[in-house]
This record gives sequence, C-alpha cells and structure tokens, in this order.
Amino acid sequence: MPQDLNDNICEASAFERVYTKYANDLHNFLYYKYGSQFNPQDKAQDAFIKLWDNCKKVTFAKAKSFLFTVANNMMLNEIKHQKVVLNHHKTKPKHYTNETPEFILEQDEYLEKYNKVLASLNEDQRVAFLLSKVEGKKHSEIAEFLGVTQKVVEYRIYSAFNILKKELENFKIK
Repeated sequence: MPQDLNDNICEASAFERVYTKYANDLHNFLYYKYGSQFNPQDKAQDAFIKLWDNCKKVTFAKAKSFLFTVANNMMLNEIKHQKVVLNHHKTKPKHYTNETPEFILEQDEYLEKYNKVLASLNEDQRVAFLLSKVEGKKHSEIAEFLGVTQKVVEYRIYSAFNILKKELENFKIK
C-alpha cells in the first residue's frame, strides 16, 4: 500500500522508512560538505530526532527537505560556535591585579601568622576547628566523626577560635 505523501510521519513504520531511505545520504552530505571534525553522524541523528519531535508538522514528501535543512543548520551553528571558542582562546588573560605590592605582602604575612597559630593549637582543637570552618561540617557531624559529644566539639571549636582571635588582629570568620 503506497504511503500518502500528505500524511505526517508519526507512525513508526513511516518514520522507519524515512530513516532507512535518507540516513546514509544525510550523513554523506554532511561528511562531504563539512568533514568529520564536526561529527556528521551525530548531527544526522540529531536531525532525525528533530524530525520525530516535529512529525505532525512534516509530511512524507517534505521529510527529506526538512532533514537536510535542519542538519545543515546544525552544522553551521556548530561552526559558528567553534569560531567563538577560537576567538575566546585567542584573547589573553590579564596577568596583573589591582592589589598593591604592600597589600599582597601583608596578605602573605597574615597567612603565615595564621598558619603558625593554627599549628600551635592542640590537635583536638585544630581538627574540630578545621572540620567546622574549612570543610563546613555541622557540629553534630563532627561529634559523630570524632566519637565525642556535640558539647565537646563546640568547646574545642570556640576555644580554638578564641586563641586565633587573641593571637591575630582583626580575625573574623563568617
């Protein structure tokens, strides 16, 4: 029974016929026109997916035109995208900052002091403090992890915080 050329291709058998008839031709068209660098097989498959999404709007007679137009547009979009990526790679990032050398030096010195004070804490305080403030764990999680009560964890964190606040000027944690 011949397929009516004005019917849409939403039936699986009609869509399968379109696929078997045009899949190789579409791939070869894309491959010969654009080469293999833009994945013509993937673009052909994507064109068939778009055809399936629009199967009610596309008749059997218009399927080939739809497929080739959609696939060609996908390739052109991919080429445009690659040009944008290439232009982005050409621009050089800036290798300077707005900070003064004095600020950078003060920052390094402060970090060094912070690490010394952190190292001077006893291990229990340091571990509880770092788990809370660096890794963002909750007090109950730390207590479970260390095998102590939540009050012990809170005491360790706050005592470490007080030592850091006393040793370092302008020490604050959000």
